[in-house]
Amino acid sequence: MADLLRALVLGIIQGLTEFLPVSSSGHLELAKYLLHDHSIAEESLLMTVTLHFATALSTIVVFRKEIWVLIKGLFAFKWNRETRFSVNILISMIPAAAVGLLFEEEIEALFNKNILLVSAMLVVTGLLLLFADRARHTDKSVGPWQAILIGISQAIAILPGISRSGATISTSVLLRVDRRQAASFSFLMVVPLIIGKMGKDMLDGALFTHDHNVPALVVGFLAAFFSGLLACRWMVLLVQRAKLSWFAVYCFVVATIAIILYLWF
Repeated sequence: MADLLRALVLGIIQGLTEFLPVSSSGHLELAKYLLHDHSIAEESLLMTVTLHFATALSTIVVFRKEIWVLIKGLFAFKWNRETRFSVNILISMIPAAAVGLLFEEEIEALFNKNILLVSAMLVVTGLLLLFADRARHTDKSVGPWQAILIGISQAIAILPGISRSGATISTSVLLRVDRRQAASFSFLMVVPLIIGKMGKDMLDGALFTHDHNVPALVVGFLAAFFSGLLACRWMVLLVQRAKLSWFAVYCFVVATIAIILYLWF
């Protein structure tokens, strides 16, 4: 029962914080620390991948109409708006894919309940959100140059505590990309990476090296999926209304509390 409750909590945290710009990876690390999650690296990795897959699926559900339009546009075999958008998503994937492949072991080492690192990166996320909330004249579309810069911000967001959605949306808005398009681009660009990461881990056998708690994985998946649906829809509205500073304050508060708990306990 304790494992199921832990999976439920982690799933809800993942579902909410994957889309809200407060760092899902940072919150998962803080939750593992507070819940005294002593699972070995491979078990923790499988739960993390499962939760990320759940939120990727919720992204597909929320943006199913946009995805269908993109697919139809691609099969028109023309250099149209849908084809350009899809190519820009592929371009944006390059930095994070390169970092993930070249520094896989170093990245995994960061996810070891390093509370001070998480807290520092949450402060960085908060500052990004404050700057982005003050951006004006956001009426551009994503082009190749913007895509590569957004992709670099996504690669940096591999660090626990840097919000992926916060970094990519903030970068987009600071580049004066339309806020609605910034949100959809940010959420859609990560789906191929998550699916690719899962495929790689399955081919490598990294996810099947130990006996796993299947009920806990199912509970975590469902919790992340349904909370992700709610958070994704809400976040799109918040980006359009320029309310990111709320989350900046939240990041600062969580970082402060985490540091206090770490130093005292």
